Amino acid sequence: MESSAGENWEERYLNEFRKKFFAPDRSELKLTYGARTDVGRVRKRNEDHFAVIRNGRTQQIMLSNLDPSLQVYPEQVTYGLVVADGVGGGRRGDYASQLVLKTMLELSGRATSWVMRLTDFEAQEVRERVDSYATEIQNTFRKLMNDDPELSGMGTTWTSAHVLGNDLLTVHVGDSRAYLGSDGGFTQLTRDHTLGQELVDHGLPESEAKRFRHMLTNSFGGTSEKVRAEIAHLEVHSGDRLILCTDGLSDMLSEETMQQVLTEEEDPQAAADRLVDLALAAGGRDNVTTIVAHFLGDDEISKEAAARLAETDPDFDALVD
Repeated sequence: MESSAGENWEERYLNEFRKKFFAPDRSELKLTYGARTDVGRVRKRNEDHFAVIRNGRTQQIMLSNLDPSLQVYPEQVTYGLVVADGVGGGRRGDYASQLVLKTMLELSGRATSWVMRLTDFEAQEVRERVDSYATEIQNTFRKLMNDDPELSGMGTTWTSAHVLGNDLLTVHVGDSRAYLGSDGGFTQLTRDHTLGQELVDHGLPESEAKRFRHMLTNSFGGTSEKVRAEIAHLEVHSGDRLILCTDGLSDMLSEETMQQVLTEEEDPQAAADRLVDLALAAGGRDNVTTIVAHFLGDDEISKEAAARLAETDPDFDALVD
């Protein structure tokens, strides 16, 4: 009886582990994207930086007597999209937003593993991983500012979206923003880390808190020893649209305007260009940066989208007439 009970416990444990360890076998969405940055109408220097990063994990059979038609080389692909808005004036803001991207890429290269699918098993580690990245990046900023007084006061926001299959993770520090258009709705996914937002949260009317809306309470660099990274997770679906942007865009355009552009522009690059043009036409008081991404199922891929996928995804093999 004891042996049988032990075997049943072991079998249950292994079944639970498999459910957590292996991601569900499901059709994954394709991603098309576009981006643009502009110095704006007032600033002399562009202190915004952005990146769209493709990560891949693949297997390659080097020697085998397996039939060539069965030698399938599965590849897992994830994307990281990030915008950063430097603050500090002079060369400091420009340097800060470059530094945060550069440091993140270096740390990613040193990481012993990457999260390629968001299973329950891996989700347990996400918070720890994000905190580790944030701590290392902040330590880099603190050291440089201590070593070079001219860099004192530099800082930067960070808003990123990580696409893992049909899962979307946002990681957010500061007052750049992420928005999602889905099923006719349009939602801000991030919360501004500003004094103005905190005052609104405590009941102050937005009209009175407006003058504090750009006073950051959380950023890389700055005066704080620790950075608080806000993480959110949601599942995306075919037809969803994503915007990442710095406040040079969100200050100039209403959510209704942004949603309208996402609805009317099938090409994400055309959407990004139009959003920036509208922000510039509205005054362009700050640097303006945005990344636009479209999530597409097989039934949503038009010839135009397929052509763009062929340009941006080396493994996309759909026929393009």
